[in-house]
Amino acid sequence: MGKMRKLLVGALLVAAGTMAMAHSDGGYVDNDFFKGMKKGDKAAVLMVHFGTTYDDARALSIDAINNKAKKEFKGVDVKEAFTSRIVMRRLKERGIEKLNPSEVINQLKADGYTHLLVQGTHIMNGVESTNLAEELKNYEKDFKDIRIGNPLLTDHEDYEAVAKALSDRIGPLKEGQGVVLVGHGTHHFGGSAYAMMDYVLTDAGLNTYAVGTVEGYPAFDNVVKKLKANGVKDVILVPFMFVAGDHANNDIAEDWNKDLQKEGFTVSKVILEGLGQNPAIQNLYIKHAEFASHHKPEDMQAKKVQYSNEKD
Repeated sequence: MGKMRKLLVGALLVAAGTMAMAHSDGGYVDNDFFKGMKKGDKAAVLMVHFGTTYDDARALSIDAINNKAKKEFKGVDVKEAFTSRIVMRRLKERGIEKLNPSEVINQLKADGYTHLLVQGTHIMNGVESTNLAEELKNYEKDFKDIRIGNPLLTDHEDYEAVAKALSDRIGPLKEGQGVVLVGHGTHHFGGSAYAMMDYVLTDAGLNTYAVGTVEGYPAFDNVVKKLKANGVKDVILVPFMFVAGDHANNDIAEDWNKDLQKEGFTVSKVILEGLGQNPAIQNLYIKHAEFASHHKPEDMQAKKVQYSNEKD
């Protein structure tokens, strides 16, 4: 197992190092966001989060990645927005005010900002990231340039980098020990990202890792089946969510913990740490924002027209 893990780490290091190059290989063209600015233009970076009412988790994940964005984009104003109206309402009741994306963008527009770079902390291309992209379309005429970075799991290199970040964070496993990563789940077709994450972990030699969801696929029964097939007796339980909030503390630490024990597993450790608390994961999000600042999605319609006009 030790030799296998060393080979895995080496392979994933190479994959993570080539991520930016792989992104630019297809679907994107070089276009520098900041070099396109002229005298009098103003740029802002907007970090968008679902949000959480857990103060400690918010500080360790949301505040932490906001600060990393400020270090990466020096001299550029970095703002934040929350998308969960329930979270924002509960925080406001405690005297903590958080704005939604439209509220922040309208203020930026009123303050004369001309360039906007948006990076969400979404795990996958699902409901939340789609809604954000649709929301930004309403402002395309209000800014000279408006861009959005990809969610955490977009290209296959992202999955490999996340697998490395997780295995490094959790460390070596004992004989018969496994890791259960529990995500929220979704009805959106983007939920296939959970199954792909599970596949990538297995393909990388981490076959005692299993990905499950609270509301979706893979489900609890799928996780149990994989663990038993791989001889797992003891489990480390980990949220596969950006913030370890309500779901992590209730659905995972309580419900999944008890249900796994009912299936005959021991749960030796519950790591109540969201993906956003992992510095390597934070860096992946920042890399996505940085990539968006240097590239634009390729205009596929224009490309198809070009192809149709070319002669064989």
